[in-house]
Amino acid sequence: MSRRRKGNKVDGWLVVDKPLGVSSAAVVGTVKRVTNAQKVGHGGTLDPLASGILPIGLGEATKTMSYIVDATKEYAFDVTWGTSTDSDDVEGEILQSGGRVPDESEIIATLPLFTGAIEQCPPAYSAIKVNGERAYALARRGEEVILASRTVEIQAFRLEKHDREAGVSSFHVTCGKGTYIRSLGRDIALKLGTFGHITALRRLRVGPFALNKAISLEKLAELGHSAPAAEFILPITTALDDIPAVAVSELEAKAIRHGQCFPSSTVKQGTVVLMAEDLPVAIAEAKDGMVRPLRVFNII
Repeated sequence: MSRRRKGNKVDGWLVVDKPLGVSSAAVVGTVKRVTNAQKVGHGGTLDPLASGILPIGLGEATKTMSYIVDATKEYAFDVTWGTSTDSDDVEGEILQSGGRVPDESEIIATLPLFTGAIEQCPPAYSAIKVNGERAYALARRGEEVILASRTVEIQAFRLEKHDREAGVSSFHVTCGKGTYIRSLGRDIALKLGTFGHITALRRLRVGPFALNKAISLEKLAELGHSAPAAEFILPITTALDDIPAVAVSELEAKAIRHGQCFPSSTVKQGTVVLMAEDLPVAIAEAKDGMVRPLRVFNII
């Protein structure tokens, strides 16, 4: 007999506007306490230094987590010129100082070099594993951390404001998965012949989740003592907006829930979301006239 999970059966997405100085794990803890959900997880870590969108998957929504982790993201961030740090942000120890502040025209001219597919080396203070250990743990012990560069996609990049006197520039970027904004700020500065580090970072969007759908952590905490959080929970399918939805019969849905394939001449090739009326049944793959479930949802 399987052991019954503790907590409530809650399925969906809660989009939290994470404040500064709070870890992503702490946000998950607050959501779990307020909702008492059986299963809770976040869709992409935000450092305590960063604020903004942190999607929280509840229950069966955690089965769609990979689609959110891989989704396009938008950030607003500030680079302070002339100084570099070992973490590439304001929390690190200063490595180099005395660099110049570039002109606005220089910055604008450099942005196309950082647009499209670019090579990027992650910061030493990152969660990437090196020989089974997190890079940031090695860096904190003073060990040398050498991480391989990777290709990331920068879809749009613009300068929002340049304060030459203060030595700070504000940017807006739209990027693909795996992009490190700290590395982006560091590399732009180096390309301009100076140093730089991130002093402000805010995530504005993760896939379909934007600030207009977000709830503040403070308000979320208050819901534990007043109104229920249910009205802020978005459907599981919100994370699957870019995947075609296909209606199935109750007979087909029953087979799918048991992990069975079924033939279909109408479902197009590729990944689809199978729906029985308004309920998602599974994420499935249609190929060669057969539909095969990949992730089945337990929502009945």
